[in-house]
Amino acid sequence: MLNLEKATKEEFVISTDNDLKPVIYVISDSVGDTAELVAHAAACQFDQDTVEIRRVSYVNDPSDIVEIVEEAGNFNSLITYTLVLPGLRERLVTEATKRGIPTLDIMTPMLEALSTLTHSQPRLEPGLVRKTDEEYFRKVDAIEFAVKCDDGKDMRGINKADLVIIGVSRSSKTPLCMYLAHKRIKAANFSLVPEVAPPEEIFRLPSHKLIGLRINSQQLVEIRRERLKALGITSNADYISMERINKELEYAEDIMKRAGCAVIDVTNKAVEETASKVLEIYLRGERNSI
Repeated sequence: MLNLEKATKEEFVISTDNDLKPVIYVISDSVGDTAELVAHAAACQFDQDTVEIRRVSYVNDPSDIVEIVEEAGNFNSLITYTLVLPGLRERLVTEATKRGIPTLDIMTPMLEALSTLTHSQPRLEPGLVRKTDEEYFRKVDAIEFAVKCDDGKDMRGINKADLVIIGVSRSSKTPLCMYLAHKRIKAANFSLVPEVAPPEEIFRLPSHKLIGLRINSQQLVEIRRERLKALGITSNADYISMERINKELEYAEDIMKRAGCAVIDVTNKAVEETASKVLEIYLRGERNSI
């Protein structure tokens, strides 16, 4: 008896097997993870090895449908599917009905219910779940990168970053990088301190990948004072002295000028507003570099 072990839109691999247990075919126009997970969840409610589950991924041609159904006809089978394109769904049901094979549409009832709920029509694009998953993992990766490369913890991140943010201590570099990470932008940052020379790599970055942050000295005093208070530190007078802060700000301006980067004044600005300006500079530069 024929047994379909593996199928994709490119090829079908057939082998011989005398196992007569029922077979659930999982057919998808994308990877098929969703339908396979449902099939496994249902199969777990029965005795172990009661049924066999075979996934057929990336089905987007009607001729694939015919071949799959022909093979399924050799078994005591059930065809489950997540096909978003109506034409493929209709062809599958037609071919399966001809051979008396039951089918189970996993996707359409949910699409119809959501269409009624939202008063809108579905996009009917195969593989959107996978695209969403990929975006999610890119965001997680960007967040991990921001944490690893925060405030100069790992200077190797400068050459791997989409963006590098520079500025004096407490100029909102970290919140900005975390916000950008949620936009799937890998952002590294480090503080500009007169006693520590900046890494030479920043002077070789494209101008749209290096952003400097400027802040009013009086606001910086207040921010630093609150930071020390939160840490329970009262003895670090130099950190909040106006003389020291002016020295740091002048040094930072000199480094930003040498690097030729865009500079954004973050005084009294929310992180969202700053991020919007940063993204505008970055995306414009990316387009121009293509």
